[in-house]
Amino acid sequence: MEKKDARNLKFRYLLWFYKTTKEEVDRIERKFTQLDIDIAILKSIKQKIDPKAQSKVKGYIDEFKKYIDKKEKDGKSLKYDGLGLKADYYFSTLKLEAIENVIAEELGGDAKKQIKSLYEEEMRKRILESKEHK
Repeated sequence: MEKKDARNLKFRYLLWFYKTTKEEVDRIERKFTQLDIDIAILKSIKQKIDPKAQSKVKGYIDEFKKYIDKKEKDGKSLKYDGLGLKADYYFSTLKLEAIENVIAEELGGDAKKQIKSLYEEEMRKRILESKEHK
């Protein structure tokens, strides 16, 4: 096997391994990043609402607050076990870091940047191509 072919195989495997592991970590971490944004949005809504219209939208605000509270509870239950990190989450973060280190060692820092960029590009593409069904 040619050296380039072996490198390509390693790149594809590490790309796949990075993607699957990063998705595991992101599935939990996004709860917390979304939570920060949701709280900021709720705060902004409360600041901007016309006091005369407050009663009209109170139910929507309450529903959004329940949504935020549920997201926080779900995120904590996925990430934490008592006072510490859940073992599966902790292992996933260690595995992700190890994969990133191996990418850099085996393929170089540029490959690590490329793999991270490809992952981010794919995630954005998924969002933009998703369809909402109502």
